[in-house]
Amino acid sequence: MANILDIRRRIRSVINTRQITKAMKVVSAAKLRRAQDRTMAARPYAQKLTNVLKSLVTRAEIYDPETGEPKNPLLAHRPEKNVLLIVVTGDKGLAGAFSANITKAASRFLESKAGKNVDIEAIGRKGRDFFRRRYPVAPVQTRSLAENDESGEAEPERHERAGPIQTTGEHVGVLNKFGFAQARTLAESVIARYEREEIDSVYIVFNEFKSVIAQRLIVEQILPIEQVGEPTVRFAEEMMEGEKKKAKEAAVSAGVGMRQHTGDESGQFGTSQVDYIYEQPPEELFRALLPKYVAIQIFRALLESIAAEHAARMTAMDSATNNATDMIDSLTLVMNRARQAKITKEIIEIVSGAAAM
Repeated sequence: MANILDIRRRIRSVINTRQITKAMKVVSAAKLRRAQDRTMAARPYAQKLTNVLKSLVTRAEIYDPETGEPKNPLLAHRPEKNVLLIVVTGDKGLAGAFSANITKAASRFLESKAGKNVDIEAIGRKGRDFFRRRYPVAPVQTRSLAENDESGEAEPERHERAGPIQTTGEHVGVLNKFGFAQARTLAESVIARYEREEIDSVYIVFNEFKSVIAQRLIVEQILPIEQVGEPTVRFAEEMMEGEKKKAKEAAVSAGVGMRQHTGDESGQFGTSQVDYIYEQPPEELFRALLPKYVAIQIFRALLESIAAEHAARMTAMDSATNNATDMIDSLTLVMNRARQAKITKEIIEIVSGAAAM
């Protein structure tokens, strides 16, 4: 039988751990509410931009009437030889299997692209550490002015690949203070590489967040753009029923809303037959807004991934708190049994001594 003093010390230790996990759950719930508000605030702009682009598609010549080729390079399809994969994970742990599930989905995607060159842009410390252990880091891409380039634009120097699968970018610590400027910078870099034909397609792996109990892990194609306003999902994995139940219990206890937000309903702008008057030619507007559309897609994916991470951490801390409570009850029962056994032993010793006299 364990020592009663040791059991009491262990109970105090578990109580302290439960206080920590309970506090972390409250903090994650507060951060989740703010992340939800940011996600909801960004959706009307994204929806309106999509509607404008849908309207421009019907009013602008985006394809060459003679060759049938798209006029915008972001719509051009090429044989897929070089692929860019953006993986969005978390910077911190204690979020259950949140980051592990994303890296597993990324690994399955890499297996499906066997025989092709894949560049990985890792956003988040967990993804960076995972891919750094498995794949080499690409040489630093320095830029210099080409001597024969009259325009004076910088051309990238050619480097040998570190391997068929290599890490070309690491973004750590950006999710805590993430804004649209970071998404726009990343989108500009991706678009520039795509226009130079360094890459033939761009995919992003992230956790899509609709509500606490409506999430799914997806692999979405960013470039080339198949159809404006229709996400091209190559892989999707829904939450299990057990995970939904745990997330619901954690949300109810933390006071977090679970209603799914459907976004802006003003989708009639793009499909309406009204002849809108644009200040600039429709072709020029379409060419200027398409890069913004790519940036807002990346921005949306990162916002939803941040919200999903806080939801996963809140659920994990709720489960840890419940497990700590169960452990305290179990240890208390063991302590009471040990104390009762000690008392019974002492009584037996007294009675035996009295009988011997």
